[in-house]
Amino acid sequence: MAQTPRPFAPFEWKIAWRYIRARRAEGGVSVMTWISLVGISLAVFALIATLAVRSGFRQEFVDTIVGANAHLAVRQQTQETVTVTQGDQSVDVTRWVDTISDYPDLAARLAALEGVERANSVVRGEGLASRGEEATFVQIYGISPEELADVPLIRAPEQSSGRLADFGGESGVALGSGVARALGVSVGERITLTTAAGVQTAVGRSPRRASFDVVYIFQTGRYATDVVRVYMPLEKAQDFFNRGDAVDEIEVFVTDPDNVEQWISPVYAQLEPGSLLYSWKDNEGAYLRALTVEDNVMFVILSILVLIASMNIISGLIMLVKNKGRDIGILRTVGLTEGAVLRVFFLCGAGIGTVGTVVGVVLGCLFAIYVDQIFSFVNYVAGGGVWDPSIRGIYALPARLEFGDVLSAVSLSLALSWIVTLFPARRAARMNPVEALRYE
Repeated sequence: MAQTPRPFAPFEWKIAWRYIRARRAEGGVSVMTWISLVGISLAVFALIATLAVRSGFRQEFVDTIVGANAHLAVRQQTQETVTVTQGDQSVDVTRWVDTISDYPDLAARLAALEGVERANSVVRGEGLASRGEEATFVQIYGISPEELADVPLIRAPEQSSGRLADFGGESGVALGSGVARALGVSVGERITLTTAAGVQTAVGRSPRRASFDVVYIFQTGRYATDVVRVYMPLEKAQDFFNRGDAVDEIEVFVTDPDNVEQWISPVYAQLEPGSLLYSWKDNEGAYLRALTVEDNVMFVILSILVLIASMNIISGLIMLVKNKGRDIGILRTVGLTEGAVLRVFFLCGAGIGTVGTVVGVVLGCLFAIYVDQIFSFVNYVAGGGVWDPSIRGIYALPARLEFGDVLSAVSLSLALSWIVTLFPARRAARMNPVEALRYE
């Protein structure tokens, strides 16, 4: 009794390979094979490139936020009584203020928590920076030189000029690159800062102006930060904003900012009643949720693109089955089973899908790796100005190649291309050999 060949025997691969190869007499089949192959490759390439750029955008956004801003910010609301002079009389006025007077002790307690890298005491205020006829709105941060040197994107920015070690002198400040560009200043020049939070008088607060030397200019990589950020030594900021011996908030930096929620309860346990605590996700939560929705929608849309490309395999296989009807009849007559015929045509379609997927993965990975060079070429061909950081918030097109994204694209492409192959392969297997040879 003859032994039944095992599934996917070598002869099945040889027949499938023979059918896939181009032949002049069957040029239509060859063209459909190439169309299917190119379609799958481009679809997988587009999916991987989009997922890489999506991951790059998210990582770039998170890194530029947590690299130059607090992961958790602590504020306190307390009452204070101030004396206001009205003519010859002095009046005591009670008001709520958002300042922290015992900040050294509180910062030390927060920095001692497990998983907390540091806790910086900060004075924050808004003002107008000017030089000559140029002026721009700025956010002024008062911070000690030692603590500023620990901020990652200030210590190691994308670009910088000057020396961070010079920050903290008698009148030295650090500027974001966007502020420096708006004012047209460089390191060593002076700017004037104006704030409305000056001395309290009977008719309100009087503006305060002071001049400072620019000792350091930095570019964090996030346009929204670079265009408004100014750092001033803590003691100078306390005097400039009339804070006395208090600060506005304590910035807490943790080891895992992506999971900052797990530090909320431990930090709250160290705070006094009336304290406020918010994380970087509270400020940027809406944008993060929008990114998540966009990620899901883009994956679904591009999955449909892969499905459409996989449908080309069906067209090619149907034409192949039609052209090979006589061959199928002969193979069945000499003893090939329905399963063997099904596997032969499955190998034809699955082979096209697999090769196309591999090519698409290679192209997608190369795009993610060399995205800067590709983007520079596109920008050069377009004459420049393709990317406006004031609109997009970052300076370049980011791409981050992650194994999970590549695996998702490969799994999706192989699953779709293999599944759709089963339908024409099953049709070939169920073809009646007598009908196939009737008119031959």
